[in-house]
Amino acid sequence: MTNMRIIRISPTEKFSGVVTIPGDKSISHRSVILGSLADGIVDVDGFLCSADCIATLRAMQSMGVKIDGAGTPKIKIHGVGLGGLSRPKNVLDLGNSGTGTRLLAGLVSGNSFISEITGDDSLKKRPMGRIVKPLTEMGAVIEGEKCPLRIKGGNLKAIDYVSPISSAQVKSCILIAGLFAEGITSVTEPVKSRDHTERMLQYLEADVKIDRLKVSVNGGSKLKAKPIQVPGDISSALFILAGGLIVPGGKVTVKNVGINPTRYEVLDILKRMGAKIDVRPINADSSEPIADITAEYSRLKGINITKDEVPGIIDELPMLAVLAAAAEGRTEVSGAKELRVKESDRIKCVAENLKKVGADIVEKEDGWIINGGRKFKGSVVTSFGDHRIAMSMIIAGLVSEGEMIVEDTEWIDTSFPGFMDIVRKVSHR
Repeated sequence: MTNMRIIRISPTEKFSGVVTIPGDKSISHRSVILGSLADGIVDVDGFLCSADCIATLRAMQSMGVKIDGAGTPKIKIHGVGLGGLSRPKNVLDLGNSGTGTRLLAGLVSGNSFISEITGDDSLKKRPMGRIVKPLTEMGAVIEGEKCPLRIKGGNLKAIDYVSPISSAQVKSCILIAGLFAEGITSVTEPVKSRDHTERMLQYLEADVKIDRLKVSVNGGSKLKAKPIQVPGDISSALFILAGGLIVPGGKVTVKNVGINPTRYEVLDILKRMGAKIDVRPINADSSEPIADITAEYSRLKGINITKDEVPGIIDELPMLAVLAAAAEGRTEVSGAKELRVKESDRIKCVAENLKKVGADIVEKEDGWIINGGRKFKGSVVTSFGDHRIAMSMIIAGLVSEGEMIVEDTEWIDTSFPGFMDIVRKVSHR
């Protein structure tokens, strides 16, 4: 990773400009996995060259998929079809990527070989039982409830899985395994989670049906080789938009951002907080809707965020917590217990950092109570090994009284390479 261990941020009087951000992390993972299963060559434009996505790409190469342009946003995948993968040449090391791990677990479970998936110390702490259970029901033999996972796949049978949690990673894992199963595999969720997988499967002309909270895939569905456009990541865009919202006089435009309906909720929440947000859709030949988004300095106010809203904004909550601390009034976030098993315990770590900079925040088991309106003060905070916490606190530093020092920021590269270059550009530094 880039040597970005400590970043010092001083308050800025400017935050304006037009920028383009790297491709969507979630869609990049799926593009290289599903593109590898297509029959023919798949050109991907906008692939995110982050540590997480590169780890997934290397895993596919390890299973015999030829990929040209690795390390660039434009890659050419020589798809091998559903039956074309080979046993991995080595252990599949996914680094810090929970998405890559869970999606690849579904993939290798559908293939008649033995593989092992592992990652860094942070990944080894994350729960995998939520995917081990359904994959085992389908017929995979899996050793381990956390990484490393040793998986013997093949001969899967279809299941109708009612998931106890709303998780795009769990849903996607099962659907990808379902491509290799005999019969129709379905997943039903309590609340609709992000739908990038089913959208891309439909775009590649797999036999997929969507019925409200239930998604089904017909085993043996062939994927057609088609070009994939990866839009800018709305989760990454939020950090830049947030700077525009809280720096007095700020105004930023982020171009070519994915506005998938299951990710759009963060924009609705910002508008409820009083944010001046302008969304201009763009016509594009893509499985995902795309738009240019402009954010302008706004007097934000506190709101309540409920458990039904959380699945669509789970990754955006650390930055939203910072915005809530800068807003006037009270914000309460509920139903976000899932944050405790992300790259860090985000509920605890966000609260700890915000208290250090003078915010009034109370940690709950499933979220926070934040009484906004206090000025941030310069302090030394840490990422806790979490890219989203690092970026959230850097944005907070733009409006702090005094210098903010953010430690362990090398993790930013897992999702947003070039983040600080963009921050400096729009800060006119």
